[in-house]
Amino acid sequence: MNDFRPVLYVVGVLLCLTSLAMILPIFIDLLNNSQDWKVFLFSSFFTFFIGIVLIFSFKNPVKKITLRQAFLLTVMSWTAVSFFSSIPFMYSESQLSFTNAFFESISGVTTTGATVINDLDNLSKGILLWRSLLQWFGGIGIILLALSILPMLQVGGMQLFHMESDDPYEKTLPKVSKVVIEIASLYLFLTVSCAILYFLSGMSGFDAFAHAMTTIATGGFSTSDQSFAKFNSDSIEWICVIFMILGSLPFAVYLKSLHGDFKSFFKDDQIKLFFSLTLLLIIAMTAWLIIISNQSLSISIRQSSFNIISILTGTGYSSTNFNLWGSFGLVILFIIMFIGGCAGSTTGGIKIFRIQLLFSAGRNQIKKLIQPHGVFITTFNSKPIKEEAFTSVMGFFFLYIVFFSLSAAFLSFMGIDFLTAISASASAISNVGPGLGNIIGPSGSYATLPDAAKWTLSLTMMIGRLEIFTILVLFSKFFWKS
Repeated sequence: MNDFRPVLYVVGVLLCLTSLAMILPIFIDLLNNSQDWKVFLFSSFFTFFIGIVLIFSFKNPVKKITLRQAFLLTVMSWTAVSFFSSIPFMYSESQLSFTNAFFESISGVTTTGATVINDLDNLSKGILLWRSLLQWFGGIGIILLALSILPMLQVGGMQLFHMESDDPYEKTLPKVSKVVIEIASLYLFLTVSCAILYFLSGMSGFDAFAHAMTTIATGGFSTSDQSFAKFNSDSIEWICVIFMILGSLPFAVYLKSLHGDFKSFFKDDQIKLFFSLTLLLIIAMTAWLIIISNQSLSISIRQSSFNIISILTGTGYSSTNFNLWGSFGLVILFIIMFIGGCAGSTTGGIKIFRIQLLFSAGRNQIKKLIQPHGVFITTFNSKPIKEEAFTSVMGFFFLYIVFFSLSAAFLSFMGIDFLTAISASASAISNVGPGLGNIIGPSGSYATLPDAAKWTLSLTMMIGRLEIFTILVLFSKFFWKS
């Protein structure tokens, strides 16, 4: 018999934490004489009440999470938090419809950064802070998911990233809690460091705090419609570049370094490829910007570095209108939307390690054509890769393209133009945020899209964030069998 009491219990705990997070916007709005504090107070009490009911109704002594429970917990957690987090958006001065509120909420929780809100500069600070908090919690959530749950579930090749050599089909809560504490401490340290540097570089205290959370989470929500172009500061942009990179590196390597293995940063295959690819893209885009705009070398390097890293890591900030970068610039930006950062980071996308494995599989196939009887062993971080990992990655890549294509087809069916449809779908499934074109580009928003398109993109964001298989398995009849 299926026992989902631990799942509902954990969901209750997460809702209580969500309600506590709403306390910060309450104080911010009180200090700024905004009436939205009442909305956050009501939302906090309501969310806390539902959470407490779930905790006391489904509390049990079970100390282990089974495979079936882990799948269900993953999907229910993100869905429940997104739903209850949307309440402040509906009843605050932003007065979003339920569709828009849920879209904004799930965009935050999945660290996508796509927004339906216009005129951010005149929005209450409570709502601005809430958007940043959602991305911050979503960022640490996906790290914990990638390091503690997905390897156990063997989703999309994530079995390569087991933190411990215990039973792959169950996790004990004490072990998970140890990982949570270490990651949370590191995550908080990086956030505070980023905020301090932003403040020292000229941001206001509020802007520094809000942007630090969305930078580390590689989320991309800003407090201004102009994003980072508002600050017009070289130092702020370079600080952002550094911390976007730090957020896109595998947190497992950070943990190894904290435990004394400092060489892991230089030995990790993902990190080496990520930096090599980033450097190559920046050089190419810098050269292109110099050719088409006659800008100085320093400006071209800064603009290309900031926006390339922002899109590659799925952050989605903008420092300039890259719609003006010409066909080559737009094609490059569109391609790198799919790549993402390293596994076990806050980034979305296909992930660097899957790109590596797919490239290796293609290379081995070519070798097989030349030497049909040859044995070619592919390694990752000096460890041989099993065939099941290759199969898992190829299955993930295939479904990634399928869902991107389906999402784009649905959007185009609703009358949305080609560029907007394909870039919105790519942005949603890779959790990037802004798309290409005048509607959803760096200077636009998703507000004008039809409601059906927003629900399609909301689902696409969730599918991309939770690595596809985690959601699809719930629709299998075998999953629900005892």
